[in-house]
Amino acid sequence: MSAQGKVISMTKPPPGFIRKAFPRTWFHPRWHLLTWYPRGVLNEAFADQVIEFIEMEERIQEAPFDRYADLSGLTHIRIGIDHIIHTARRRRKVKQPAKSALFSDNPMTFGVAHSYELLMSDAMIEVRAFKERRAAAQWLEVPLKTLECPL
Repeated sequence: MSAQGKVISMTKPPPGFIRKAFPRTWFHPRWHLLTWYPRGVLNEAFADQVIEFIEMEERIQEAPFDRYADLSGLTHIRIGIDHIIHTARRRRKVKQPAKSALFSDNPMTFGVAHSYELLMSDAMIEVRAFKERRAAAQWLEVPLKTLECPL
């Protein structure tokens, strides 16, 4: 309580974002949003690491969270369709609702993201591929600035 008799809140607002242990990944507490900005080559082993990281976060977070992946920094995707199907089957088992937005400004990368979207239709994790960040922000119901890489 202040000298004027007013109650002072002892809780601080959450930080704008928290850097996570996985490379180029941040969590935005206000929006319950995990963002990821990969660079270079996305291969099957790296994709598996991403999924393992997300599954770990799903276990430790107190509430479901949405996801945003900005794939514009990828130079190559070296993942077979069989691996994409396997990953979708694995992720379809998730029982908590969440949104996962995949942004790409490259036609090939967008095609892979869109394929994953189709494979995840009717799952608890709703996946959408986007060619525009603004559309992804609107769908995730976050300010566009939230989708900018903090680096």
